[in-house]
Amino acid sequence: MNSIDNPAVEPKSAAGLKTGDTDLEGSVGQQVEIQSRDTIQYRTCSWQKTAALLFSEYICIAIMSFPWSFSILGLVPGLLLTVGVALIVLYTSLTIWKFCLRNPQVRDVCDIGKCLFWDSDIAWYITAFMFLLNNTFIQGLHCLVGAEYLNTMTDHAMCTIAFALITAIVSFLFSLPRTFSALSKVATFSAAFTFLSLLLAMVFAGIEDHPFSWSPEKGEPVVILIPERGTTFVQGVSAFLNICFTFIGQITLPSFIAEMKEPNDFWKSVTVVTVAEVILFSLVGTIIYVNVGNQYITSPAFGSLSSDVYMKVSYSFMVPTLIFLGVLYASVSARFIFFRMFEGTRHKGNHTIVGWATWSGILMILWVLAWAIAEVIPFFSSLLSIMGAVFGSFFGFIFWGTAYLRMRHADHGAQFYKSQGVRGWLGSIFNVGLILAGLFLLGPGTYTSILSVVQSYQAGDIGGAFACASNALR
Repeated sequence: MNSIDNPAVEPKSAAGLKTGDTDLEGSVGQQVEIQSRDTIQYRTCSWQKTAALLFSEYICIAIMSFPWSFSILGLVPGLLLTVGVALIVLYTSLTIWKFCLRNPQVRDVCDIGKCLFWDSDIAWYITAFMFLLNNTFIQGLHCLVGAEYLNTMTDHAMCTIAFALITAIVSFLFSLPRTFSALSKVATFSAAFTFLSLLLAMVFAGIEDHPFSWSPEKGEPVVILIPERGTTFVQGVSAFLNICFTFIGQITLPSFIAEMKEPNDFWKSVTVVTVAEVILFSLVGTIIYVNVGNQYITSPAFGSLSSDVYMKVSYSFMVPTLIFLGVLYASVSARFIFFRMFEGTRHKGNHTIVGWATWSGILMILWVLAWAIAEVIPFFSSLLSIMGAVFGSFFGFIFWGTAYLRMRHADHGAQFYKSQGVRGWLGSIFNVGLILAGLFLLGPGTYTSILSVVQSYQAGDIGGAFACASNALR
């Protein structure tokens, strides 16, 4: 029985939940004590290092698609949705944190899936399948984005398949560190370069006379404040989902919390990152969109810069995150598999040949699969939208609304509906709303994504498997 169903009596002031301080500290302390005998210690991340991991996950190339979303939704709804989705993700992230404080034995989102659905092994296996598939697809995306960058820089000097494979090999090498504490150093470097890339893109968009593909016939850049008449449901939902998918990254949070030496400090990490997200996403989306306009916007917006030099310089500073974000998700998947293979053995926490060979082998298999999936599926980019709608619905909304309701029920038992109070009822209603929002992503969101695949096929925009054609920005 997990602590959802059997909460301790004493309140935990930091989390606002009923959970035993002694039990929590004993459990985490016990883990640290056991690991202290090993040469590889996992619970070593400070809140600053965890913040660096979150920065590298959220401050990424996807931000450069926000100007496109604003061009569909309009500037005002685009900004409102950016702030609104950011606050919802912050709220659900804090729910995850509180859940992990109550259940310090949780190692990843798969353990949470099992806890939420009454210790069901079936729930664990379904969650694990979605977890690994989601992460592998993100790795595959970064293989393609790496190829896109190399094609753009070299004017397609090599087959796209080869460029994607080069990206996978480099990413594999950077995935080898076995602790998040070690990865956080690279994450800091990645986040800093991404910030420079975004800053340069905004400056270049502002100082250029005209965006790329400008013509007198198209006129000066047009900016809309609200959606234009004639905007279709598919266009609107696609733009909204684009914003959601950039923010939804809660799938990795339990894995990060499980390696923090002070899990109580996680709220600092996620709050700092959310504030930075809102400011940066809003500025990038607004400044680039206003200077480029509806007629000339591309996704990512690097392609909207008229100067090849400006485009290539700003895009090049994005290289660390093109590599590291895939690395981060590969590492999360690899430790999920590795920990379950070697739990309780010396190979988990020590430098053994078996341990390192297995860790390297798992990562190699994950990257080969990611590269192969990205190349063998002609409509992989569109398929990502479908997978994002399906997985994002659960890992972004449904799981965490359910987690809140389960914890509330555990705290109040049979008096759940009678002892709520105004705050409790508002919280319950809001979290039911989160579940409904997740169902919206699962239903209309998936439908929209599937329809976009169909439209791409009809327009002839989808090639064949293992295609060598260039995917450069232009």
